[in-house]
Amino acid sequence: MTSPGTAVLITVTGPDRRGVTSVLLGALSRHGVDLLDVEQVVIRGRLTLGVLVLCSGDPESLQDTVEQAMSSIDMDVSVDVGADPGVRTVSSHAVVMLGNPVTARAFSAVATDLAAQGGNIDSIRGIADYPLTGLELLISVSRDDVAADAALRKGLAKIATRHGIDVAVERAGLARRSKRLIVFDVDSTLIQGEVIEMLAAKAGREAEVAAVTEAAMRGELDFAESLHQRVAALAGLDAAVIDEVAASLELTPGARTTIRTLHRLGYHCGVVSGGFRQVIDPLAHDLELDFVRANTLEIVDGKLTGRVIGEIIDRPGKAIALRAFADQVGVPMEQTVAVGDGANDIDMLTVAGLGIAFNAKPALQEVADAALSHPFLDAVLFILGVTRDEIEAADALDGMLRRVPLT
Repeated sequence: MTSPGTAVLITVTGPDRRGVTSVLLGALSRHGVDLLDVEQVVIRGRLTLGVLVLCSGDPESLQDTVEQAMSSIDMDVSVDVGADPGVRTVSSHAVVMLGNPVTARAFSAVATDLAAQGGNIDSIRGIADYPLTGLELLISVSRDDVAADAALRKGLAKIATRHGIDVAVERAGLARRSKRLIVFDVDSTLIQGEVIEMLAAKAGREAEVAAVTEAAMRGELDFAESLHQRVAALAGLDAAVIDEVAASLELTPGARTTIRTLHRLGYHCGVVSGGFRQVIDPLAHDLELDFVRANTLEIVDGKLTGRVIGEIIDRPGKAIALRAFADQVGVPMEQTVAVGDGANDIDMLTVAGLGIAFNAKPALQEVADAALSHPFLDAVLFILGVTRDEIEAADALDGMLRRVPLT
């Protein structure tokens, strides 16, 4: 039980330097106060330290001691005697803002919309300065139901579009930190470009196949039908072109950082693709992925027949594959993440605990929990609550820290 006394809020500001906290707490210890709360933040070398204490003695004497102690080390201090001790707020949602840049106007629009929807910003922190600026807001909302969540996402999505930023909304708390499995689409998500178009280019039919791919990704064509139609254009190609295309694949910027960091965090990582095992397997091996599900091209006498064999990984098949991967490693679906870009990813993102649309078609953005519009896959990490400082500290320990100049 808390002893009777006066709540006193002490706020110290000034240049960050060693010993500030030690001097303050040393002064407080001379008055035998009880600590109720402590928070500290340093922004570009500027310190703000807040300490809430319960003083059972003379609060004015405490104030004099604290002011003298802080003056001795050239720090500013504000002392609020009789402060409301309140109750620590447990935030209901995490809102992540990403942009290049994030303007004050964009932030103001987000804050205004949050307030209009009954949301209060509990805390703000910077989570990234490369390759995007990232800010994380922990908020509490007055309404806590599915409809309120949908309204929150819809309102912030409109602001994101208007201001050229990305805004992701997730439930805060343990649920956000419990994700343990992630799957990526491959074409135009984990890698740049579409594998089937690269193969079609070898047959001189790239434009024809690209048009069908685009229609399928928009959801205008049944994926399985479009797959058979596009693969038919590859009939007669020498199987050696598969190795050529596999060797030419270019990862999306930030892909290696993303997979490497997720492995460090203990995630199970995999790919679920409407593309082809023969092309994807070498990449999956290189990235040390745990799970690969994709279509298989038929090859007879060293030539592509223009057909696929076995189970078709289409829109429903992707969701089935994600469930199978989760069952295989014993992870409940609410702890899964799916990342994709096309209409054939809709079912997979819908069944995942967190569905992230990456530079996606409108049909996928409409059902995703979060939508990213910048071409850096490591932005996925920021949505998961990982900061750039944490990523780079781990990379530095392994001797691989570097920042590629952005063009």
